[in-house]
Parts: sequence; structure tokens; C-alpha cells
Amino acid sequence: MKVQLFQTNLTWENPELNLHTFQTLFDKQTPADLILLPEMFTTGFSMNPEKLASRNTTVLTWMIEMAKKYGFAVCGSIIVEDNGQFFNRLYFVEANGGVHQYDKRHLFTMGQEPEHYSPGKERVIIHYKGWKILPLICYDLRFPVFSRNDCDYDLLLYVANWPEKRSFHWSQLLLARAIENQSFVLGCNRTGADGNGIMHSGDSAIIDYKGQMISSLHQAEGIVQAELNLDELHEARSKFPVLKDRDLFSSDWK
Repeated sequence: MKVQLFQTNLTWENPELNLHTFQTLFDKQTPADLILLPEMFTTGFSMNPEKLASRNTTVLTWMIEMAKKYGFAVCGSIIVEDNGQFFNRLYFVEANGGVHQYDKRHLFTMGQEPEHYSPGKERVIIHYKGWKILPLICYDLRFPVFSRNDCDYDLLLYVANWPEKRSFHWSQLLLARAIENQSFVLGCNRTGADGNGIMHSGDSAIIDYKGQMISSLHQAEGIVQAELNLDELHEARSKFPVLKDRDLFSSDWK
């Protein structure tokens, strides 16, 4: 599977301009199976959902149009209002128009996210082109039990607005998630300063199931890309089947 991570600056609370930026990147991209966009890719990590959710109502339609037009799956999170609640919701849209969604489970307390958004209640596995994919969002990265591979996924992906001052944590935790879950990992982060003056260094990365870096990008805007081999992953798990010795946990999302 060919994957591409779009690492860009985000214009603060401006969905229209951000969509134009990504449209330009889509027009330039080479053939791919999956395009990953950052967390809250239309607004930046904003705590103004009342103001912005209504401006995001057409974004899912736009994602469906892009996926159908270019023949890839497109994935990223946006601010959504649903039954009077606001969610940091990830959409995974397939080229055939199929839509999967995941609501961010772990809300970032230090950024007041729980004061404005409701947490997700379920873990979602997406089946796409023979791959089993677990989509997660930013702060979820710090909670390994939630992402523990119960032999139910091959690819773990994170979309993020992860600050530069904690970039070491970002990089190390992505590697750890790949190794402990024997899974490919994609981490797509933004660059630039947000509306609160918080800097982001990007450091988007594609990591293999052994924790080896395949491709990454520091600070600059651009596309991180690679081709992932599912047969290679299955062979590695067969030869070194660490997941068979996993602990069996019970949890409130199952």
C-alpha cells in the first residue's frame, strides 16, 4: 500500500483557506492508496467548536469528492457537532465513497479539550485493501493500552497537532507503538505556529513493524511517503510471533 502524509502549516481557524492548501497538494501528489492529513486539518487545534463546527459541515463532502476524484483514501480529523455535542472526529474516506469515523478518546486536559469536546466511546478497526487499520488522534499516542494490538490490526495511524516542545516524546512514542504492537505506524503532524503561538515541528514519520524509520520530515512542509508491504509484515510476525504472548486485558471499550 502506498501511503502519503501531508505535513503542512495550518491557517488558524480558517477552513476555507486550509482546504485550498490541501487541494493544491492533492493536485500535485503522485498515485497513492492512502493520504493522511493532520488533526483538525481545517482549523488547527482550536477550542472554539461553537464557532467552527458550522463552517466544517461541508468538509466530509469535500473529502468524499477528493477520494473519488483521485482514487485514494483520505484521512484526517475535524471539529464536528453531533446531537448537540462537539467531537474531534477522524474521518477515513475511501475512493468508493465509504466513510469510517473515530472520535478522539483521550482529550488533552492541559489544552482544555475536555471542556469543549466530548470523548469518543469506541475503538475502531477499518478494513481497507486487505489491511486492518487502527486510526487514533494525537494525545491517544500516550496511552498504550488503548492501542494494544490484540492481533486485530496491521497499521496504526496517528493524526496530530503535537507541539515542538514535546517532539522528543512524539518521536519516541511512535517508535514504541510500532515495536510493541509489531505494526506499521504512520504519524502525521502539522508545522508552524497556531493561533496561541504554540510551535509545531512536524516530524511526521512512517515506521515499520521493527521500529525502523522508513521516512520522515522535520519542520519543512512537504509529503512523507512510502510503500508498505503486508506480506512482509505477516512473514515477520510468523517468524517472531510476540503477539501470541500478549496479556489479555478487559477494558471499557470492548
